[in-house]
Amino acid sequence: MHSKRQSSESPGAKRSPGGFVPPDVLLDDLGKRVPRYLADVDQGKLIYPACKRTLSDLDGDVGSVWDHTRLEAMQYVMAVPGHDSGLLSAASRQIEMIDAYLFQRPHADTVIDFTGTATADFSIAIVAGLNWLTHCAELAGVPPAQQSGTLRNFRKLVALSQRWWLTEGAVERCGRLLANGEQPPLMLYLIWSEYTRLAKQIAGAAIFGVSIDRSAKLVSLPADLIPRFEAARNPGDLLSS
Repeated sequence: MHSKRQSSESPGAKRSPGGFVPPDVLLDDLGKRVPRYLADVDQGKLIYPACKRTLSDLDGDVGSVWDHTRLEAMQYVMAVPGHDSGLLSAASRQIEMIDAYLFQRPHADTVIDFTGTATADFSIAIVAGLNWLTHCAELAGVPPAQQSGTLRNFRKLVALSQRWWLTEGAVERCGRLLANGEQPPLMLYLIWSEYTRLAKQIAGAAIFGVSIDRSAKLVSLPADLIPRFEAARNPGDLLSS
């Protein structure tokens, strides 16, 4: 059975393109797509969380589940009051944001209260998104070995990025990388990349399964879909393949 696809009249389901996306463009895209997606969910158009969908559901294809799962995680960051997005995307403010994140104590919540301090609120929201992905991984049946240490692993990544930003000329180097279409370790990119990676594991387990028991569901899918999915770095990569 083929997946039903979201109509072009529902922009909340459109996926971001693959490849390099400038930080301001990514933030603008998320600022539009996250609320549209949540509106579709509130109106009962889509099963939520996305990891509960099957191939016969609306947007039950693996690319949509992958994309929507990371939007679900990103909703916390996009909900931070004040919209001080420079903490996530401005080179001159990365040490401020990174220091605040590393100072923040981990929590296990996916229902959160904001403090009114932007750095603390972004830190709380980032962890909440990671917790949401852990929750979805459990629902989808991602093997425990793949989902363990999510908060610890991201903290290590942020700590490595802190060292990068503390080196001399980091702000200028960031500008050159962006100009060349490369991603410096901006917090925005760290978050989006990690959410994308974790959401891919969830989508694969939810749609393809983790054992032969669900192989019957795959009969109607293109023979090359699983290899293409495994090679993809972004849901958008599946659109043009």
